[in-house]
Formats: sequence, structure tokens, C-alpha cells
Amino acid sequence: MSSVQAASTVPKKHLRRALLALACAAGAVGAQAQSAMPQWKGEGAVRYVCGGIGSDESTAMRAAMKDHPLALLFARSDGAYLADVQVDIRGADGAPSLALRASGPVCLVDLPAGRYTIDAAMAGSAKSQAVTVGSGSKTVDFRF
Repeated sequence: MSSVQAASTVPKKHLRRALLALACAAGAVGAQAQSAMPQWKGEGAVRYVCGGIGSDESTAMRAAMKDHPLALLFARSDGAYLADVQVDIRGADGAPSLALRASGPVCLVDLPAGRYTIDAAMAGSAKSQAVTVGSGSKTVDFRF
């Protein structure tokens, strides 16, 4: 093997190792983000997860928002995040679809397509918003 051939194969060998290490690291980051998610609650077509407290959990929750039909965000008017918000979601017919207490500033909600009214209450203050869930992801922002 000439010195030119040896010199050209060494960088390729190191490049393959570097790419393999990068792929492994990317998989580990994805697994870490998945493990940072709180546990889902509910079953079937209606389920939810709330969280977003701490940077790892917040990052994981925000990354997952695009994968769910509805995301709820709770904050004070100055932008500070809120938890312990009572949430009631009703269908277009007024029947309750889901009631929960948000344990963090972000809730991801899986609901069947349709029109819903979302009532959120915190420390004596109540807000209500209407949303249509269908294709894509919707984000509803509640400021108290």
C-alpha cells in the first residue's frame, strides 16, 4: 500500500467511527427525551399528559406538541408558567369529554376530531376558549 493510499483510508476510518458515535449519541438523546415525559393518563381515544416542570421535561413536552391534536399552555400574564390548573373539556354537545388538574404548564391531549370548549380555572380566575381539533396540532394558550 502506498503512503497516499494509507493517508486516504485513515480519515475514512475515523469518519466512520465519528458518524457511528454521532448516531449512537442521537439515539441516546431521543431516548432521554422520551424518558423525560410524564406518564400518560386515560385510555382509548381520550388521553392526556401534563408536565413541563424542569428543563428536560419541558423540552420533551414541547418537542412532542406537534405529535398530538391538542396542546394546552398555562402561564401568568407576565409569562411565568403555571401548574395546578383545573381543566374541563366539553364537546360541541356540551357533554364532558375530559376533566383534569394540570400538574404542569403544558398538557398534551389526544381527543377525537371535533369542536370543544375548554374551561381552565386557577386561583379564582376562569378562562374559556373554543377549539376545533382535526388534522394537525392546535395549541391553546391560557394566560391568568
